[in-house]
Amino acid sequence: MRLHDLKPTPGSQKKKVRVGRGIAAGKGKTAGRGTKGTGARTGGGKGAFFEGGQLPLVRRLPFKRGFTNIFRIEYQEVNVRFLDARFNDGDVVNPQAMYEKGLIRDPLQPVVIMGKGDLTKKLHVHAHRFTKGASEKIVNAGGTKNEIAIKVTGALATVKKLPKDKLAKLQAE
Repeated sequence: MRLHDLKPTPGSQKKKVRVGRGIAAGKGKTAGRGTKGTGARTGGGKGAFFEGGQLPLVRRLPFKRGFTNIFRIEYQEVNVRFLDARFNDGDVVNPQAMYEKGLIRDPLQPVVIMGKGDLTKKLHVHAHRFTKGASEKIVNAGGTKNEIAIKVTGALATVKKLPKDKLAKLQAE
């Protein structure tokens, strides 16, 4: 077998239909496009999103504004006034204790201590985050504050956000 012996399989190659070449050709005059209408025109046609005159899906959906941040950490907020009301002087306040007192819904989720209200008792507070005002009120009342590290899971575990100073330290190493 030589190169000049190679032939395509019978029936695999068909001649293209030459439209608009006279009545005898069978596809003359309107060239199989019918008479008038969108389909008869050049560039005409329904398009991918046409739904037979029904309002297209794209237009039926409401506008989606903004975006959802997948890295957002949802904190459970607790104000110092609630700590003052529910705990005794010298108590250790941690997420489990706050859960038992009914201040938070889930002891495994991060907790932030906010500065609204007054704190008169000396408390040892353990939380994932403290606002500036809350920190001052706890220290001024004679208590201590201890930040718990947040357990990073899900999307945050794969792409961990770091503050600029920590990122600079990592790059220097």
